[in-house]
Amino acid sequence: MAGEEEKGKLFKEVPAEYRGRMLMSGIDLSEKERSGSFLQKDSNILFSRAKHLGLEVMSIDEALEKYELEDYSWKAVSSDVDGYTRATERNPTHGVFIRVKPHVKISFPVQACFFIAKERSTQRVHNIIIAEEDSELHLITGCAVPEKMRSAVHIGITESFVKRNAKLSFTMIHNWTSGVGVRPRTATIIEENGTFISNYICTEPVKSLQMYPTAYCVGENAVASFHSILYGSGRSKMDVGARAVLSARNSRAQIISRVIATDNAEIISRGELVGEKSDVKGHLECRGLILSDNASIHAIPELRAEEKDVELSHEAAVGKIAEEEIRYLMARGLNEDEATSFIIKGFLSVDIKGLPPQLASSVKRMMRMSAEKVL
Repeated sequence: MAGEEEKGKLFKEVPAEYRGRMLMSGIDLSEKERSGSFLQKDSNILFSRAKHLGLEVMSIDEALEKYELEDYSWKAVSSDVDGYTRATERNPTHGVFIRVKPHVKISFPVQACFFIAKERSTQRVHNIIIAEEDSELHLITGCAVPEKMRSAVHIGITESFVKRNAKLSFTMIHNWTSGVGVRPRTATIIEENGTFISNYICTEPVKSLQMYPTAYCVGENAVASFHSILYGSGRSKMDVGARAVLSARNSRAQIISRVIATDNAEIISRGELVGEKSDVKGHLECRGLILSDNASIHAIPELRAEEKDVELSHEAAVGKIAEEEIRYLMARGLNEDEATSFIIKGFLSVDIKGLPPQLASSVKRMMRMSAEKVL
């Protein structure tokens, strides 16, 4: 059992003015109910620790020196995807390596925080996550900057590997500002009977965001599930989506998004399901809510079947809050602002699967706070 001094190490590494921003990114500096932690500020590794037997948490540089990772490094994501991946391969600024060993099931989440404190800087991180056979891992990554950050760029390359009968739940929470450009490049390879659950939450303004994570279901009965919650405000430009390639029999995928655009925000919500084998199933669902005449949402669902007996479906709906819903609630005692807030809270109340209870309650709290900021 770690002593009080050991327990407080992560908290002491973080200046007081940054702690609130990290907390809103899902990072618990007390490490209470966390199985491991990793903290990187700009290009410096401040903290790294695994608290659970069978879990490894370290910088990617240390892992590459310690292990032969040719089967993982730049295998899920090609280093030649675009200029961002090429720049990260040539000149990375660290990143995290997390692995849970075979047959180890970790109940409390592992947390990794990537914080940018330096103005006009670029953070290029390369991460590798491995859930070995019959293991279970919950990971939360929080990315953030100081509240008054004027200009920065974050490039995050994340390669995840879910082995046979393993489960990986990956929750990413972004807490940026209107001066930050963000370019994640992410892919996951899922083997037989593996399950991958991705939750993405961005409720703060951002200058521009482009991300299109891909899950490759290469083993029979592999499952991929994407959930995203986006709240675009100010002049945020978001191009966000997810893609699942079903290349093994009986593999399944779902992509679900909730999108709110207000002020002058522009949001593109993408989704693609590719059925490469028979007896696969996939579903896309995008719902968008526009709260300003100057905001826009563009939903782009794509389905592609390359075999017979493929079952792929989608539904998309974009619009404003219905006047009759507001009138209904006002007739029952709420004023207009309260009625609008109530509807938005319900819209954002998505049942995100695969989260430990303590993490699920934290996410719900952030959703309530986001809904209250709309008005």
